This record gives sequence, C-alpha cells and structure tokens, in this order.
Amino acid sequence: MSIEISYTTRVRYGDTDQMGVAYYANYLAWFEVGRTEFCRSLGKSYAFWEGEGVFLPVVEAHCRYKHPARYDEEITLHTRVGELRPTTITFECRVTRTSDGKLLAAGWTRHVFADREGRLIRGDNPMRRWIEAQKNDGGVADGD
Repeated sequence: MSIEISYTTRVRYGDTDQMGVAYYANYLAWFEVGRTEFCRSLGKSYAFWEGEGVFLPVVEAHCRYKHPARYDEEITLHTRVGELRPTTITFECRVTRTSDGKLLAAGWTRHVFADREGRLIRGDNPMRRWIEAQKNDGGVADGD
C-alpha cells in the first residue's frame, strides 16, 4: 500500500476568477504543493534533494477537473508516488473539498531525475534510493 500525504490549504482570492472559481492552472500549482509536502512529511524536503544534486523537472502533467474549487473553501491535497522508474517518478494527486470530501480534481505529474545542469540522472541516485526505501517499508508503491 502507498503512503498518501494529505495537506490542507485554502483557496485564496488571487486563485480565482471573477466568479470566485479557482483558475484551472492553479491545480497544477497545488499539485506542486502536494509534492513538496509529501517529501517534507517523510523527512526530506525538496531543498534537501536539490542540495544533494537531485532535481525533479516536470516532463508531463495531467489534470482531470470534476467540480470547481471556490474562493475561501478549504481544500485537501492528497499526494502519493504512483510510478517509480529508473529515471522518472510520477506523483499522483487528488484535490478534495475538505468540508465534504468531494473530489474536485485528480491528476499526476511525471518528473525526471536530473542533475544541476538539467542532465538526466541515469541509474542510481540518492532520492530514488530513498523512495525505494520508503516503498520497502510499505510506504510507496512501485509503478506498473
């Protein structure tokens, strides 16, 4: 079973359009918050990994919108690792309305493991080993 990290935030006025509905691109920003909090909650922040020379540029993203998030609503970001490959990692994210658990959006982002110069890290790297260790502890599922 995968570890899923939940993080609650609030839809800010600047996140919305004139009708008070969250702008679609903000969901991808919320996915980023989810990824950041996922790593932090397991004890190693994104900043830590960058210090170790491992960067995670996004190479693909997908979001399926189900219901609108509205100004001042609390939303919960649910994030987990969906697929872990030798050179890529996919984070899956669901955005729910905190008050009733209604699914607002779901999607994923795929990242490559890259060095400071943006070159693909092939083979072993410390972040991948860390994710593997979480998986072996029953925390993170390997991809299919």
